[in-house]
Amino acid sequence: MASETDCLLRHASSSAAEDVAQDMDAKPLLSRFLSYPIANTNMNPQRRRRLSAQLASAPRPLRQQSFGRDIGHAAKETYLITSLSFTLLQYLGVGYRWMTRLLALGCYAMLLMPGFLQVALCYFFSSQVRRSIVYGDQPRNRLDLYLPANSDGKKPVVVFVTGGAWIIGYKAWGSLLGLQLAERDIIVACVDYRNFPQGTISDMVKDASEGISYICNNIADYGGDPNRIYLMGQSAGAHISSCALLEQAIKESKKEESISWSVSQIKAYFGLSGGYNLINLVDHFDNRGLYRSIFLSIMEGEESLHQFSPELKVKDPSNMNAVSLLPPITLFHGTADYSIPSDASKIFVDALQKAGAQAELILYDGKTHTDLFLQDPLRGGKDELFDLLVAVIHAGDKEALEKDAMASPRKRLVPEILLKLARNISPF
Repeated sequence: MASETDCLLRHASSSAAEDVAQDMDAKPLLSRFLSYPIANTNMNPQRRRRLSAQLASAPRPLRQQSFGRDIGHAAKETYLITSLSFTLLQYLGVGYRWMTRLLALGCYAMLLMPGFLQVALCYFFSSQVRRSIVYGDQPRNRLDLYLPANSDGKKPVVVFVTGGAWIIGYKAWGSLLGLQLAERDIIVACVDYRNFPQGTISDMVKDASEGISYICNNIADYGGDPNRIYLMGQSAGAHISSCALLEQAIKESKKEESISWSVSQIKAYFGLSGGYNLINLVDHFDNRGLYRSIFLSIMEGEESLHQFSPELKVKDPSNMNAVSLLPPITLFHGTADYSIPSDASKIFVDALQKAGAQAELILYDGKTHTDLFLQDPLRGGKDELFDLLVAVIHAGDKEALEKDAMASPRKRLVPEILLKLARNISPF
């Protein structure tokens, strides 16, 4: 679950590759062509030769400078990830739990590869995907935007924080959700953040908050409606995003001045398969392969577990005013989730309701940690969770709801037999 070291290397390397692609696409071919003088066919040969010589000797900064910068960036990323990988191995040591889960992860990914390849093609080549938009000054402060094909009117927006056990999270993990919601005229922003050991939990929460701030303040430039922004997180991303949301509410309740976005800008929060009380999860994660030592390192020591446990902060009477500022909260969880038991969401919703917040829990019988987020979307057709998300986001928009009712079923991306095999071998 938490120990796929080679994934960490591959994810950051793909981020560097995205940077190269983004820079090369920065100026369209037509624009580059039009930026050069157009030859006059009526000019005399001597003048034409002089002009040709000038063009030939003119510098070509776009290709050469961009290529050099990209090579330097890729080299730095490679060095960084290599050093981080060795650091992570020192934390993990030799353990059969994480090694067997790493092997299971590889098999799991291979079984779902037919779907992953189709999603990857859209992710890298679709004109509706804006990759690696910079939102801050840290190495992982980037986000991907998934834009609907229909650009008429302002669109609702979902800010999504991906999971990955605080170690292998990456913004592209949300590409399937982003592409499918974009088909329903919903903009999706998948926020990347520093993973361990590049950063610890306070860095992750800070990054997520800055990504949310960027969307709140800039999404109108991309056709989004700043008055219809929804926040969503999955697994570790649900924990990180809920921490960011509650931390922002506490800042506002104390009337702190340095606030770049407001909780009031978030219409609703969706938490999928998350954990919200770290103290209750330490032993569980240790048994699952996320060893106590590395988990406490991620969370900045045992003394910080309370600080980064939204459930415990909601129960704190001193945060009562902050809880009253929270938007409506809906948590989703599968009852067969062994990575993070569904009780984590049950107890958090109960704490929110007792504190006066508007919160509800939706349980999916027999669903695992990855069923709701991966297998079910890859299966295509009707999906109860997806339909519920769209219905909440489009509530009050009669035209959008009518389009949803007429929408074609989602395409199946992976054969059923592979999905069933993947479910049985899943390390999550």
